[in-house]
Amino acid sequence: MTMQKILLYYKFTPISDPEAVKLWQKSLTDSLNLRGRIIVSTQGLNGTVGGEMDDLKAYIKATKQYEGFKDIVFKWSDGGREDFPRMSVKNRRELVGFQNSDSEFEVDENGVVGGGVHLKPKQVHELIEKYGDDVVFFDGRNAHEAKIGKFKNAIVPNTNTSRDFIEELESDKYDDIKGKKVITYCTGGIRCEVISAMMKKRGFEDVYQIDGGIVKYGEAYGDDGLWEGSLRVFDDRMTMDFSDHAKTIGECTHCGGKTSNFENCAFANCNDLVLICEDCKKNPDLLFHTEACREKSLALAK
Repeated sequence: MTMQKILLYYKFTPISDPEAVKLWQKSLTDSLNLRGRIIVSTQGLNGTVGGEMDDLKAYIKATKQYEGFKDIVFKWSDGGREDFPRMSVKNRRELVGFQNSDSEFEVDENGVVGGGVHLKPKQVHELIEKYGDDVVFFDGRNAHEAKIGKFKNAIVPNTNTSRDFIEELESDKYDDIKGKKVITYCTGGIRCEVISAMMKKRGFEDVYQIDGGIVKYGEAYGDDGLWEGSLRVFDDRMTMDFSDHAKTIGECTHCGGKTSNFENCAFANCNDLVLICEDCKKNPDLLFHTEACREKSLALAK
């Protein structure tokens, strides 16, 4: 039986003809029987694809033939083709879904201009050992992701989508950390490329980001470092752990019991998730994001 894996990757680099790159990537992934999601924009490439190991290696080799992608760092994760419903390749204005982020930063052949300093997982520990409480973690994901996993004592902004970050950063909530060493982090690193640039633009003096994101840190330290809990991922797995002794920090929306289990809201028109334990999950009335969603679902059923 052939082994399957998932690849996560991104590259900020100017792309003059994103439509041509989109068509090429779609043809390439279809020929290799891959599934997943790829976004192409004038800012670069962002993808997550699953399939057989040999096919993924062929995809890496072919993608690196493009001059702007020759030094992409591909991250391997457990999973496979069946974790995605289809292969989707789309053009977007922004590589990451921040509102009007193209006015927030520039991209050149070296990546995001003016972003945070990249730290390898070991360098994260070295920075904390040297500066102690003068170092703070800043979560660059949506708030619901942090409910099941985050770095110890991390600041978690009040964000439902990436578009909320600009308003958060322009508030006075984080003025007290502008003079500290701020380590931003997200799943694979791409969101922090943008957030770190946004923070520096707004007066945060010393900003870093974890190179390769939580995924790379987890590969290095598993659950024996500074990370606590499970990682929210954006495929059919919903979540993943780095070891067999991952700490469960999530709490069921209904009973408060420990859980890392997310379920899609039972109201078809709602895109939100419900953090729910296995016992509460057995009650269909509890599989709604809010009471309003339950009432709307009942109204449609009449």
